[in-house]
Amino acid sequence: MNSSHSSTALVTGANKGIGKEIARQLAAAGLTVHIGSRDAERGRRAVEEIGGDARLLLLDVTDSTSIAEAARQVQSLDILVNNAGIMADSAAPDEADVDSFRRTYETNVFGVLAVTNAFLPALRRSAKPRIVNISSGTGSLGRSTDPGGQFSAVGEAAAYRSSKTALNALTVFYAQALAGDGFKVNALAPGLRATELNARAAASEGDPAEAAAGAVRLALLEDEGPTGEFHSWDGTTVPW
Repeated sequence: MNSSHSSTALVTGANKGIGKEIARQLAAAGLTVHIGSRDAERGRRAVEEIGGDARLLLLDVTDSTSIAEAARQVQSLDILVNNAGIMADSAAPDEADVDSFRRTYETNVFGVLAVTNAFLPALRRSAKPRIVNISSGTGSLGRSTDPGGQFSAVGEAAAYRSSKTALNALTVFYAQALAGDGFKVNALAPGLRATELNARAAASEGDPAEAAAGAVRLALLEDEGPTGEFHSWDGTTVPW
């Protein structure tokens, strides 16, 4: 692993849920961690709770001005974890609202693109640049089309699931485009966790810290580690 006291990470949506646990574990490993949060008060509380060298970074991934200002403040970066994500509704495609699709993609896809590109100059200054995109197993086309797959008969949450499928594609494209610069770019399926994503998640007993550990493993990959892959929280690979 490439953890060291001189390494710096940014986790978007890090004031709660899985993002907060990722930030906590990275800080515990001795990294400087920028806590990306669009809510200043919640971000400050997260920084206090995480401790270590955690620092608040006001960042709304859907706001170009906010992204540009955040990127201006971070001149060097080793790890970017694109964690911020939303689930606007659980509608099937034949009942979906176009505006819900737009809101979902604005955060889950366009936000990742905008943030990643804004912080690429800082990441290029790193000897071991790493990007981890927090995806979802529900976005796996392999699992959705396999007759025996976990999601083969589930057509709901079309906006959220398709946004994660698009995020998976972006992960592959970034891995290909940045391979020559030493980047490792991977996606993580965190599993169902007790978060505020939706009612089902809120009622879950899944520990966000367990999912976070999977993200941290990808964030701290050595040079021989994989790139352009989709991993489950337990380290196994997930079909695209």
